[in-house]
Amino acid sequence: MKRLILLAVLLLSTTLCHAQLYAMRDSVANGYNFWLYLPDSYRASDTVARDSVLQDSLLHNSLICDSLVDARHHKALPIVVFLHGRSLCGTNLYNVRKYGTLDALTMGRKIDAVVIAPQNRGDGWWKPERVMNIVDWVEARYDVDTTRLYVLGMSLGGYGAIDFAATYPERTAAAMGLCGGSSLDNPATLSSTPVWIIHGTADKDVPVSASRRVRDAVVKADSCNLLRYDEWSGVGHSPLARIFYLKETYDWLFKHTTRDSIRVVHRDIDITPERINRAYSDLKLNSVRLNVIDPKGTSSVSSGDVEWYTVRKGDTLGHIAQRHNTSVKRLCSLNNISEKSILRIGQKLRIR
Repeated sequence: MKRLILLAVLLLSTTLCHAQLYAMRDSVANGYNFWLYLPDSYRASDTVARDSVLQDSLLHNSLICDSLVDARHHKALPIVVFLHGRSLCGTNLYNVRKYGTLDALTMGRKIDAVVIAPQNRGDGWWKPERVMNIVDWVEARYDVDTTRLYVLGMSLGGYGAIDFAATYPERTAAAMGLCGGSSLDNPATLSSTPVWIIHGTADKDVPVSASRRVRDAVVKADSCNLLRYDEWSGVGHSPLARIFYLKETYDWLFKHTTRDSIRVVHRDIDITPERINRAYSDLKLNSVRLNVIDPKGTSSVSSGDVEWYTVRKGDTLGHIAQRHNTSVKRLCSLNNISEKSILRIGQKLRIR
């Protein structure tokens, strides 16, 4: 009878299984503190439950969910590594969730992958070996597809994504570097990895010449067939952050694998300045709930915590900010726009 009751409880608990977001601090030697995202389709390997670091962080219901899903058929998931820019550096791990892949997940973007989002303390460039130490740690403990490792980043993170792919071309399935460059003396080894570089010519934070240097090094290596390089005329720095919220971004990454006998860069998916202006239009709000497991922080967040406002005739950023008890600076930060941006009737603005 006890077994029947336990089985019934376990079966009912499947409806409580949500995506998991773990705050991992001091877990990987010579690594970074990082967030680890596991989608609700994920199956934890047996080693997870035995890992002493995770045992301190896992919630009881997540262990139940993992044990149930473990018994079902499961396809190993890819790994996505998100590297943030300089504005999110520091020791407050929650800053990493302000924009980028983790924020896109919170806002309703479906990404069926294990996501690693480390935090740079602000003491220099992203170190590829430290990022790879985290990847190795995750691969040793989770059921992931090691042939589908992807890295993307913007600004300082754009440098980090390019440096990582150039350092580990044989392990990186594809990379995307936005308004970045490379800190390496010679990033030509990037030529053997599918990579997409996008930079705006009006970028005042990171000059477009930084990306051109990477492009020229790859072209000089005579292997530019694996490089996609786009310069967006008249586009500045912050608008490119919207690329993290696009379905096309992850669709393009997931087309690549190191299993390919001949590696190619796919060019059938396009991202344009016009497309990023509608970056949030197809997000399925209220569709994602994350169980945030962090002994030092909050316990949960959902896309329902995100609030939107639809621009109407006569609206200005100042009026919208005043109406919703926020600031123009905050609105600009949440929506990756500037105070001089022109609002369009029907445009969706995130207000918190």
